[in-house]
Amino acid sequence: MVEPERTRSADQRSPGAGDTALAGALAAIGAAAYVVDDKGCIIAVNARAERLLARPAEELVGRDAHDLLHRDAHGQPMPTSRCSMRQAFHARDPAQAAGDWFSRGDDSLLPVSWLVTPYDVQGSEAATLVVFHTDRQPADDRQHPGPVPRPQPLTELERLALLAETTAQLTSTLDVQEALRRLVGLVVPRLADWVIIDLITEGDEVWRNTVAHADGHTLKRHEELEGPMPPVPEQSPMPLSRALRGVASTVAGPETYQRTPDSGIAVEQRRLFEATGIHSAAIVPLRSAREVLGALTLGRADQSGDFTTADLPLIEDIARRAALAVDNARLYQRQRKVAETMQNHLLPRLPSLGGPQMIARYLPAPDASQVGGDWYDAFHLSDKATALTIGDVVGHDLEAAAGMAQVRNMLRAYAWSQQDPPSRIVERLDEAVTHITNVPMATMIFARLDTTGDGQWELCWTNAGHPPPLLITRDGLTRYLTDGHGILLGTGVRESRPDAITVLPPGSTLLLYTDGLIESAGHSLDEGLGRLRQHAAALAHRPLAAFTDHLLRRVRPADNDDDVALLALRTPVEPGTR
Repeated sequence: MVEPERTRSADQRSPGAGDTALAGALAAIGAAAYVVDDKGCIIAVNARAERLLARPAEELVGRDAHDLLHRDAHGQPMPTSRCSMRQAFHARDPAQAAGDWFSRGDDSLLPVSWLVTPYDVQGSEAATLVVFHTDRQPADDRQHPGPVPRPQPLTELERLALLAETTAQLTSTLDVQEALRRLVGLVVPRLADWVIIDLITEGDEVWRNTVAHADGHTLKRHEELEGPMPPVPEQSPMPLSRALRGVASTVAGPETYQRTPDSGIAVEQRRLFEATGIHSAAIVPLRSAREVLGALTLGRADQSGDFTTADLPLIEDIARRAALAVDNARLYQRQRKVAETMQNHLLPRLPSLGGPQMIARYLPAPDASQVGGDWYDAFHLSDKATALTIGDVVGHDLEAAAGMAQVRNMLRAYAWSQQDPPSRIVERLDEAVTHITNVPMATMIFARLDTTGDGQWELCWTNAGHPPPLLITRDGLTRYLTDGHGILLGTGVRESRPDAITVLPPGSTLLLYTDGLIESAGHSLDEGLGRLRQHAAALAHRPLAAFTDHLLRRVRPADNDDDVALLALRTPVEPGTR
């Protein structure tokens, strides 16, 4: 016999009609929930909330929910001014959020996502319903799994809460498998005790991605039932075939597949029903705005009650949200793959210089498509000198990367064919960028590296609006090479650009970098340059690869939203070495 969900209210001994209705509503919600009054004090809580919070109702009812539960990521009490749930409560507006923390009765922290909405309760018109969940199941729930809850018809509020929770969970990830894992957690065991997800791959093959079963509070994957599926028949009237064609949603049972199978998919469905013991299933398409992505099947084997056509609209709403999440994740992953391939072709291999060491690093923007407008290059010139360059085309997306490739290739052509100083080459490049590319603006440093008559290494450069190079000696002395500075590319202004020359001391390190290494919101450029100088000096004794990697980790701002390119060169300790 299944024990009904317990719900505690403020007056457990003699509940009125309002309390009875409230208790029934909370018990039927397939997630942890509680209700607070107009002062923010808990007046009712369901058993799921008690388990997740590791607190009996006696410790919850009558207490201020914010003071008792809300914490920051370090476990400290959350000021009401920073609590988004408290603000929504006072505004009497529906709201939802993720990434918050509740304090459990055992003093541990519970990461939660939540939904709040105004909720009318008899005798307390200003009550608020709070529904919350966690991706981390508390240990006591795992060790003492309870019985599988029986599905109950959902009220309109509960339907809205489930759909809001579905939207919040599925739209917050761009990973296909993570989205599907969250989908399983949303529907099982709330709506069914079995969930099956079939996906249509980009090669138009059907793959049974997930077959999972709720055994109490434990979710079990059945990999023996997963894997490739036969092709989708074009005319089959069977439920899964129709769903995979995006035709219709259907309620089905084992008898549906007892007739002579009309396709390989029908054979696999009969095998599924026999292996799982499902007595009732709802099968709906996973359909995005662009295409049919697969099908979602919810099945009941241990749970009593059959699906009816009245259940399909809710499941279809959930499936549409899941399909949108999967489609977005696929598009993102496809774009990322294209971007990574493009970036691998755009970033050059560094030449061997004989004496000096050289190393480069590129870090993409954290929230972009893994490719951007920052770039570096190094190549031998026709007169045996070596060209060094670093630049930044406005933007960090595929368009910026395409513009960067144009600029880099034109620079290579000009530098190879013209025996001119860096300033003259960049002047010609600037004119070409304005007339034959779509690049709006760009910054760059272009330099020639060559040996002097006495065997030292000499750098001649011009700077088109770029952060200045940093020179670090073996002893940790630093100076920014601020000479040779001119305006950036693409302004349309025609003026002579300056050159600058310096001799690089033996064993010194020259650092060329883009502004993503030093710029940070809320901090000045001088602060970023000072931070770079300080850490570069401290790392001067490190081997060049270690110097570069440690510098990136230490200096790149935590809130950086731009890509970063870095080119480091170290001269030999002994002059004259080539």
